[in-house]
Amino acid sequence: MVSRAIDRSPSTGRTVLARPASARAHAALAGVGLALAALSAAVWWTVTVRDGGPVHVLVGTGLCCAAAGCAWLLLRSAERRGASERWVIAAVVLGLLAAGAAALAAPPLTSNDSARYAWDGIVQKAGISPYRDVPAADALAGLRPGWLFAGPGAASADACVAAFPTGGVPTTSVPSGTPLCTAINRPHVPTAYPPVAEAFFALVRLPLPPGVAWLAFQIAGLGLALAVALVVVRALRREGRPPSWAALWAWNPLVLLEAVNNAHVDVLSAALLLGAGLLGAGVPGAGLPSARRAASSGAFFGLAVATKLIPAVALPGMLRNRPWRFGAAALAAFVAAYVPYVAVSGPAVIGYLPGYLSEEGYASGDKSRFALPGILLPPFAALVVGLAAVLAVWVWVWARRHVLEPMTAQALAVGWTLLIVCPSYAWYALMLVPLAVLGRRPELLVVPLALEAVTATVGTDAGAPVARVAMAAAALVVLGVGLTRARSARPR
Repeated sequence: MVSRAIDRSPSTGRTVLARPASARAHAALAGVGLALAALSAAVWWTVTVRDGGPVHVLVGTGLCCAAAGCAWLLLRSAERRGASERWVIAAVVLGLLAAGAAALAAPPLTSNDSARYAWDGIVQKAGISPYRDVPAADALAGLRPGWLFAGPGAASADACVAAFPTGGVPTTSVPSGTPLCTAINRPHVPTAYPPVAEAFFALVRLPLPPGVAWLAFQIAGLGLALAVALVVVRALRREGRPPSWAALWAWNPLVLLEAVNNAHVDVLSAALLLGAGLLGAGVPGAGLPSARRAASSGAFFGLAVATKLIPAVALPGMLRNRPWRFGAAALAAFVAAYVPYVAVSGPAVIGYLPGYLSEEGYASGDKSRFALPGILLPPFAALVVGLAAVLAVWVWVWARRHVLEPMTAQALAVGWTLLIVCPSYAWYALMLVPLAVLGRRPELLVVPLALEAVTATVGTDAGAPVARVAMAAAALVVLGVGLTRARSARPR
């Protein structure tokens, strides 16, 4: 005898009789479990093998993508065959927790950014501004934990690199000149992170002793990833869409490897930008008047930009509902986040940001930056053409802001900006994933995959060719799917 599930409609609140789950739905759910086990194993293998280089990272990411894709297709199949919505949501959440636990099995694989996060948190806990002194400063020697700093015995290049699981940086203390080895990149420059990120670093480190290492920010990343997944599930249900689409965030290798294992703070800016987008779109049932929604959306947006500046590229898609109120709230939140740090550090709050932009090739042109125009043009010309193309995308999105759905406009602005600019860090695309899911533009999810290939090969001889091939392929997919969708939507 087949039972019929009782459920509640998210739009009307009425109790409805759901379709009975078929035997095939149960089989598909069992297949989801096996595929998620394979995903967890692939994530574990990727993060625990430390000496495979770019090839290992690319292969591991590919295996994670294959397992996650199979799991999602099976989940969609179970959903179409009558699987309970609760079972689908449980699969999304449990899959994230299982694969996320696998990502916690080792220290960060390809990035040591969380070492700087921890140091900035430790310094702030001691009542010192992270914008004032550099990590190699003698004045801060008493704060240095052993898992971030090694003594003169590890100061040789080979010994220093092997001293930390994320790789060490041989340097000297200033001004004494004492040899020093640290897990922190750029130890002779102040932090480049904006104030909301710094507040997050302080919050994570506040209850912890100095000896607690990488795991703290990895767990924080998993918690934020879970929070975003639950928000996406809720938004999908309110729109009457299948909650299985949330798995495109929850099981995404970019989330598991960059938000959890590498613990990048970009997951926080992605969460804040998602909140801004949902408020600006007018979340059903939120009960906020239009003016208050615009102000709340602007405040979230300002905080997202004050976490990592890159979410600012979503602005053209945000200027839909009461743009002046939105802009004023965004500016107020951004300035308010800076006020405490400006009061302590003054102009030093700019930190290493200008040097970082120059170092990454955005100021003078680089063969891997602006890879799409770089296929035909030299670096500086590619920079000029690329910036013009980004501006054209923003103007197009802004001009169609009342035609496109709000989340769609934001996804297009962010996705095409990343495609054209081609940053060397895939984790910048974390903010794109929930926008692409809720904006009904899943083809944009190829952009993070292309950027993963760029990140794995950056700094090698293959970096520029891989960047051009990967971004060109991603652009063709996005453009092809977009044109096909536009043609099918055209009235006959």
